[in-house]
Amino acid sequence: MQNMLTIISNALCRITGRNAGARVVVSRSFADFTPQATFDIKKCDVHRLEEGPPLKAELTREQGLEYYRIMQTVRRMELKADQLYKQKIIRGFCHLYDGQEACAAGIEAAITPNDHLITAYRAHGYTFTRGVPVKEILAELTGRKGGVAKGKGGSMHMYAPHFYGGNGIVGAQAPLGAGIALACQYQGNNQVCVTLYGDGAANQGQLFESFNMAALWKLPCIFICENNKYGMGTSVERASACTDYYKRGDFIPGIRVDGMDVLCVREATKFAADHCRSGKGPIVMELQTYRYHGHSMSDPGVSYRTREEIQEVRSKSDPITLLKDRMLSNNMASAEEFKEMDVAIRKEVEEAAQFATSDPEPPLEELCNHIFSNSPPLEVRGIHPWSTLKSVS
Repeated sequence: MQNMLTIISNALCRITGRNAGARVVVSRSFADFTPQATFDIKKCDVHRLEEGPPLKAELTREQGLEYYRIMQTVRRMELKADQLYKQKIIRGFCHLYDGQEACAAGIEAAITPNDHLITAYRAHGYTFTRGVPVKEILAELTGRKGGVAKGKGGSMHMYAPHFYGGNGIVGAQAPLGAGIALACQYQGNNQVCVTLYGDGAANQGQLFESFNMAALWKLPCIFICENNKYGMGTSVERASACTDYYKRGDFIPGIRVDGMDVLCVREATKFAADHCRSGKGPIVMELQTYRYHGHSMSDPGVSYRTREEIQEVRSKSDPITLLKDRMLSNNMASAEEFKEMDVAIRKEVEEAAQFATSDPEPPLEELCNHIFSNSPPLEVRGIHPWSTLKSVS
């Protein structure tokens, strides 16, 4: 077999006029990767539904590489944010998303860029999947002028077209998401709004008010609970009398999904989006996921759970490793290809960090700009009567 491969490689070299040193490059360029494969995925638990999402998911090689790139970029970006925070370059609130990357990547793969998304304060991953470059995210974290919100929003307040943040008040995004879904229905544009919240917000009264209104008006809203097992430092078992968050809509259908598998998340979100677009009203999704960091950078994350627990999830359920192993075992990519992607991603994140630490801070005269979207310049009251701050739209 080896002799046959050598003969074929030599023949290719003669035909293409390449020398022997180019053999590896030639064989790599035309490697016979599997272009598409079908995978078994975990069955979703359902509530008030006759059937749930499919039990199989198709994945093309291009999709797999793209999902890997997205998740690995978010992972490296969050680890860089951790480093910058410990160096006291990033200050204030900072909630990291590493471990939960399959949620953001899977949801984005199932909706369109014109659909809408609003989330809580753990927002960096969704900011990236909604199209904001890494350098603008890191620059926002360091409070620089080149940040996505001009350095004035910080970790919890990043925005993009059809992405509404980043909300610092627990559960406050739920009624806003229902309102965005109402706008979609009113405009008749066949769009949906993905409204995300955590298990820590699942007992908020405003969430149930939003459920009620969305059900009454049959709003195209996908309510998604990212259940990462802990609300700050409190386990879900200690915080909720009922931990079946997908059933919490009561009169609203629900599905519980493996949030560590990007294909499970993608198929479930497609199912939910189709449900909403068909005029059936809202649906509740629970994504069972896990965060590797603490609640925020001020939380070491090991006082209420053990290091062994975190390591077990990393070793058995890591979303990036799961996708990578699937692709390798089905000859959809090579280990060298993943290594090359990792190197490129590290380089991108390093360059973004350089930008985020060298870009200037916004000047004081821009502090109050953009209070209103379209209005003539207006004076803004400062901390003393002699303030001369202005807001320019």
